Amino acid sequence: MIQLAVKRGLDTLVALTALIMLSGVLCLISLAIKLDSKGPVLFKQERLGKDGRVFLIYKFRTMIVGAESKGRGIFQSENDDRITKVGRLLRKTSLDELPQLFNILKGEMSFIGPRPPLTYYPYPADGYSDEQKIRFRFLPGMTGYAQVMGRNSLRWEEKIHYDVDYVDNYSLGLDLKIFILTIYKIVQQEHVHHPETSDLKQADEKV
Repeated sequence: MIQLAVKRGLDTLVALTALIMLSGVLCLISLAIKLDSKGPVLFKQERLGKDGRVFLIYKFRTMIVGAESKGRGIFQSENDDRITKVGRLLRKTSLDELPQLFNILKGEMSFIGPRPPLTYYPYPADGYSDEQKIRFRFLPGMTGYAQVMGRNSLRWEEKIHYDVDYVDNYSLGLDLKIFILTIYKIVQQEHVHHPETSDLKQADEKV
């Protein structure tokens, strides 16, 4: 599909350009994280990617070390005291997602696509129905259709429905729409928190 080839080319070009232009910002964020709390700069976690393959996603660490074994485990809330001061700011601005630029360069992710779920939640890889598995035909994205349609306010079944709809009706025009809506959602700070948000499994991984 020509549009997917163009999409991959744009992903690589934009990710490489962004990493070069934002190198100073990435260094400052890394320093802020180290000064704010003990632990690694990056949060690394196994996720399900294209065709259900497992890969390691990168984010800036926004929670205390060992967060997944405290409080509500992999679930979190808006005022979760496991989130660090710097981490709270990174989450509000979505800057914690920037390390995924490296995932894009590695060919594991795209800027836009279904968000990669945990390997065990909401289902293990073989727990998705044939229709739901359609979402795994594309590379997972930093943002996606489900995120601009409700993000963490949606139930998982609703998120998967939007992911499948995205794959079934893909176009570069749809990607552009999602990109614009993503910027709007970030500025408006909509649907950032939800009880089923789960980004904690390996928060205590050592660097």
